Amino acid sequence: MADTKREIERKYEGPPAGGDAPLPDLTDVPGVSGVIDKGVAELDATYYDTADQRLATASLTLRRRTGGDDAGWHLKLPVSEGVRDEIRAPLSDTVPEDLTALVRSRIREAELVPVVRLLSARDIRHLVDASGTLLAEVSVDRVRAERLSGGAGSAEWTEIEVELADDGDPAFLDKVEKKLRKAGIKRSASASKLAKALDDTAPRKPEKAEKAEKSGKAEKAGKPGKAGKAGTTGKVADVSKATTKAAKPEPPDSTPRTAGDHILTYARAQRDAIVELDPAVRRDVPDSVHRMRVATRRLRSTFRSYGKILDRTVTDPIGVELKWLAAELGVDRDQEVLTEHLTTALDDLPSDLVTGPVQARLSTWSGARSSGSRQHLIAVLDGKRYLDLLTTLDTLVAGPPLREAASKKPEKVIAKAVRKDFEKVADLVGEALELPSGSERDLAMHDARKKAKRTRYAAEAATPALGDPAADLVKSMKSLQTLLGDHQDSVMVRGALRELSTEAHEAGENAFTYGVLYGRAEQRAAAVEAELPGEWEAIEDKGAV
Repeated sequence: MADTKREIERKYEGPPAGGDAPLPDLTDVPGVSGVIDKGVAELDATYYDTADQRLATASLTLRRRTGGDDAGWHLKLPVSEGVRDEIRAPLSDTVPEDLTALVRSRIREAELVPVVRLLSARDIRHLVDASGTLLAEVSVDRVRAERLSGGAGSAEWTEIEVELADDGDPAFLDKVEKKLRKAGIKRSASASKLAKALDDTAPRKPEKAEKAEKSGKAEKAGKPGKAGKAGTTGKVADVSKATTKAAKPEPPDSTPRTAGDHILTYARAQRDAIVELDPAVRRDVPDSVHRMRVATRRLRSTFRSYGKILDRTVTDPIGVELKWLAAELGVDRDQEVLTEHLTTALDDLPSDLVTGPVQARLSTWSGARSSGSRQHLIAVLDGKRYLDLLTTLDTLVAGPPLREAASKKPEKVIAKAVRKDFEKVADLVGEALELPSGSERDLAMHDARKKAKRTRYAAEAATPALGDPAADLVKSMKSLQTLLGDHQDSVMVRGALRELSTEAHEAGENAFTYGVLYGRAEQRAAAVEAELPGEWEAIEDKGAV
């Protein structure tokens, strides 16, 4: 089984390979009482990637390393600047399947091959405090890089790494850096050894070709972003026919200017979120499934809200696949949330109102409805349908099916789309308020909640273009969504309590407590219904964008 270590480190440029030892006296760093020489470790690491370097493009590194005290396979996933999660697996001749799965959303069906070999002589020092506790490890690495695919170059350099001890205070790295800077040592221009190795060993283009490429990029960068017309090269391929080759994500050429620019920026961010959250979902990182599910919903809502910008004959089939993925991500989640509500409600009851084996009955009921979906979800993420969806999303953002309105100013096109969604929310809320309490009103309020969520996402996409009015609408819709969500929770809780009380009655148990809980849930729903008119009036007064 792979294990994970949070790595917080900084890299600095050293003198040319073979130069003098570059480190100043680090005993002067505040908090440091001693510098312990741990000797030199000889490290041999082979880095793996696809032929077109999809992992490197995403700042991921996968290596097989021998030497030192942590020999094995290491996958490093970026968390933030200078912070990575290093996932380790034992040494083997081939890439461990556990690690391959964690990069599946990046590599799709492509093969992982050796791309670079790094041979490092690591001179290690430990910075310790007065009690001998490790504060950080400082190493001077003399590195030789050998290109294994995509060229045959080599390079040598020296760099300094400062890695914070486990559970250490990141502020300590600032103190070390201050000392290094005083000694004339500056941060490395490369994010990692692999990045530097790939750059330094890459085949060099002929001088004329390189100049022509730079000139072309400069000319392109000088032109404002312009949305094209829909379908100039045909529609995005149907998900069911998508190729398994991943399109390399292309960032925007410039600051968004047109309506199409803005919506594509938002859509691209949701695509990126789905891909980036894939490893976290596989690792069962808290809240990762929910966040990935939200990204799929945001993207689907964007396609539906901005049909004047993105051709819905292309995006609707993709929306169907996004809805499928959201449903797969939600397997068991809705049941877990419902169980949490019931458990909390039961815990809040005075003990004299709890009669019979209510907690045991709740546990049995919840377990019976759990599908054990962890293995199922991993199978979904490894399946062709999901991988084809990712590839289709890549294709969409690389060659979007833009309509004529996409080239217009966002103040008109985007604002009109948001107002249209807001008007639909108004209609649904108005319909709900006119109905008497009961199942029809419950359904109308649920529909209004879903539309409020879609309007919120539309306003999120619009905020960079429209500013404060759109941001205010996001807040209004979030507030409305929360209120209506509380009502829907009550509806679901009451339905579950009816099931539980029936099961308890048939088993000869006292059903009194379920009735008490039902009454309390009904009161919460009534409170929401009483609050809704005032809440909606305040939102209507503010209006849309």
